[in-house]
Formats: sequence, C-alpha cells, structure tokens
Amino acid sequence: MCVVSKSERKGPMATAVLRKTTQKAPAAGKDRRIVRTKRALRQALIELTEEGGFDGFTVNDLCDRADINRGTFYNHYHDKDELLRALEDEFFEGLEQFQARLSALTLASVVKVSVTKEPLPLLVDLFEYLREQGDFLHAVAGAGGDASFGPRVCDMVCANFIQSILHERYRNSDDAFVGYYIAFYANAYMGVINRWIETGMKESSEQMARIAMRLLFIKPGESIKL
Repeated sequence: MCVVSKSERKGPMATAVLRKTTQKAPAAGKDRRIVRTKRALRQALIELTEEGGFDGFTVNDLCDRADINRGTFYNHYHDKDELLRALEDEFFEGLEQFQARLSALTLASVVKVSVTKEPLPLLVDLFEYLREQGDFLHAVAGAGGDASFGPRVCDMVCANFIQSILHERYRNSDDAFVGYYIAFYANAYMGVINRWIETGMKESSEQMARIAMRLLFIKPGESIKL
C-alpha cells in the first residue's frame, strides 16, 4: 500500500513551499551565530585594547577572549587589523545618519535654539549615539588604540558641524582664516568629546548638547556657568 504524505496530497506547489520554508531555518541559525561571533570579537578587542593597547595582543588572544577558534576568526577576517577596520567602519556608518541633518543646519536655527537655552535635538541625538558607542570609543580613541581614529571623528562630526553653521558665504570659502576657524573649533569640540569619554560620560546627552552650544556662543568675560 502506497502512503501519500499530506504535502503530496496538497500538490507540488505546497511541497515546494514546504521545502523552501524548511531550508530557511539553517540560514537563520547561521546568521545568528555570525552575529554572536562578531559581537564577541568586538568585546574582546575592546577589553584587550584597554588592557595592553592594540599592539599588545594577537589573534590567538582575541580568539581566547572571545571563546572561538582561529578557524572561525579567519572565516571573517584576515587579521586583527581588518577586524578593527570593520568595527570602525560600522561606527562611521552609524554617524552617516547625522550628515543630512548637519547639512540642513543654519546659523539662524542654531542661534534661535541658543536663545531659548534648549538643547539642539541634533546634538542630543549625536551625543546619545556616542554614549552607545562609549566602550568602543574609549578603547580605540585612547592612547593604546588607533591614532587615526580620533581625527576621522573630528573631521566627520566636529568640522562638519562648525562648517554647517558658518554664514553661507564662508561655507565653501578657501580663505585661510576660515580654514583655521573651522580647525580651531572642530578640535576644541573633539577635546570636549574626549574629556566626556575619559571622565566616564557622567553628563547626560542633553547636558552635553547644552555645553556644546554654550561653548560656541560664550563671550569673553561672561559667566561660564550654563
């Protein structure tokens, strides 16, 4: 006696759908394993960089700390430098969400917010993103991390912010003073971010947004209180 399965009784289309559905599970499981592996490697890199600097550990150390084997590591990265570049790229991809909002800023809109003493929403969101990435920033932007990382953050965030709020006739100027003006304030803001990170990010994102605005508009002799 030939026994016909339920899927066969429902026809070839139902059988194909069943097979397709069954095949999805391993792929989804594999994706989850990849995510867990990369998350473990990220945490391992942060911890080891904090402990002895980026040059102070090997791929073996990374694998031991992340509790994975070397083969798994090499399935994803050629070496620890490629891992670091991938993590930095992810960080900068996250910053991309702020670029359109930075470009849309005007000096008038920033001045208006400064008068009300309310935090600029863009800055609040930016500091919140930096807070979420705080452990990575502290390790990689620190003395034992990647020396090129901090300047890239400065260019992408701080310099763009200052350039965005310049008067429109100066935004694309090649005048030497404009360049120095942007560099002065961009590096000053990078110093503010670094201090916030190094002191444990105690101030809220809203407080940091207010501090950033106050520093921009404060005049000589004025009270330095918020």
